[in-house]
Amino acid sequence: FLINLKDNIMWEDKGLIFEPNNQWDWLENYANVPTAIELDDCIRVYFASRNKEGKSLPVFVDLDKIDPTKVLNIAEKPIVELGEIGTFDDAGINPCSILKKDGIFYLYYVGWMPTVSVPYRNSIGLLTSKDGINFERVYNGPIVDRTKNEPYFTASPCVITQDGKFKMWYASSPGFIETENGPSPLYHIKYAESTDGVNWERNNISCILPTYYGECTARPSVIYEDNLYKMWYCYRGSLDYRDGFDSYQIGYAESTDGISWVRKDNEINIPTNQYNTKMKCYPNVIKTSTDTLLFYNGNSFGKDGILLTKI
Repeated sequence: FLINLKDNIMWEDKGLIFEPNNQWDWLENYANVPTAIELDDCIRVYFASRNKEGKSLPVFVDLDKIDPTKVLNIAEKPIVELGEIGTFDDAGINPCSILKKDGIFYLYYVGWMPTVSVPYRNSIGLLTSKDGINFERVYNGPIVDRTKNEPYFTASPCVITQDGKFKMWYASSPGFIETENGPSPLYHIKYAESTDGVNWERNNISCILPTYYGECTARPSVIYEDNLYKMWYCYRGSLDYRDGFDSYQIGYAESTDGISWVRKDNEINIPTNQYNTKMKCYPNVIKTSTDTLLFYNGNSFGKDGILLTKI
């Protein structure tokens, strides 16, 4: 079935389906940036938990395919440890995009490291696995980092394979804006291509530009159906975005070529519940064998856990 957003179809609210609650030492709270894939026996959702030091670690939860509100299994350890001190992911790892090709899982992620003049710096890394449980880095360094044309940082990739290519939509920062709380990062969604999923051709192509100065667009989630690229993403302002009036909301856009996009934010209606009254962020849409599912986070960037809606 197709998602006819022009008729303003409401998604069926399934509420909070996974709540982090000190299940393990490294799973104290938060379940940031849910990233799902359908497997033979479950729907596996990777996400970033936070330990007692507030550092993000990548883990997963397995959900029932028929009833994805039912948790079958929680990973007993992070799928990979933080990077060595001084590397781009020594302070946090956020899974962002998962695909399986030729028997290998490709998990694209954001690596975090603190900085001095601004709060943090992000880059995009890649993990691979044969079983979807035990992952290893392709490199100790990032595969998509800042460049002469993108001098600040890169983040939140979505990767699909199509026509023999890997296609990536990702967030790129053009700089920072000064606020009363200090410098706040700006970013918007760009596009890149690859033949192997590792080495990327980046031609500085912007896809979802801000509609006003200070708006940020990030965490794209793209599917292709009915000869159309469909993207869910989140957007926010820069003044009061931590559960305030400028907080993240989920938007939607369409494209015929994956490069030029038309924003249709008003054509998506995600039900409001007690967990997303202030914020809706980090969407991830997948089409399973039976449903179209949208996993996302709510208030406080996912502190409560993973939310789900479906058609």
